[in-house]
Amino acid sequence: MAAPDPERASVPEPASVPEPVEGLWVTFEGGDGVGKTTQASLLEEWLTGRGHAVVRTREPGGTEVGTLVRDIVLHHRGDIAPRAEALLYAADRAHHVATVVRPALERGEVIIQDRYLDSSVAYQGAGRVLDATQVRELSLWATEGALPDLTVLLDLDPVAARARLDADEKPFDRLEAEKTEFHSRVRDAFLALAAAEPNRFMVLDASRPADELATAVRARVGDLL
Repeated sequence: MAAPDPERASVPEPASVPEPVEGLWVTFEGGDGVGKTTQASLLEEWLTGRGHAVVRTREPGGTEVGTLVRDIVLHHRGDIAPRAEALLYAADRAHHVATVVRPALERGEVIIQDRYLDSSVAYQGAGRVLDATQVRELSLWATEGALPDLTVLLDLDPVAARARLDADEKPFDRLEAEKTEFHSRVRDAFLALAAAEPNRFMVLDASRPADELATAVRARVGDLL
């Protein structure tokens, strides 16, 4: 038997490389007044109570840059050309994903986000009557193809949603102030998106009680975790 090579014997075994930690990315979508903020808050409370690190964010407005963009697209007095509006949303999205979403996912955290690219497809694509495919491709280019693990679509008739907004007695932003026909196109677009990607979307009837909706969302998120 050959004698052991002392040089080879002194070489330490390579350290095992830990598996990368992957976070979870959940977005909430739907028309104005469907209850996205309520459900995002309830999900955040449930996850933090179970010890998960949670990043709560939104588009536009999830970063300092996004706050400036949000003021333009939602509160600017006067018209904004539809293509310019779509580009502003995409610019915010590019910065948001690069500086908030991807770093949080790399840390293994759970992201709860109010609106993402599906809102652009619905609002600027269908609502503003732009090419929905081009609007989607613009956001995918801006974010290097980033898509959420789960998108919860809260679906509600636009008339019922408007009644909720009226009850809040808050000033409408530029999109909330659009006519019913606009919001009907937006709703149809959201449902079409959900039908095209059933594995990513979870569609819920937003007229159901908030606690019932929260229970359904928790069950789906729990499975993903």
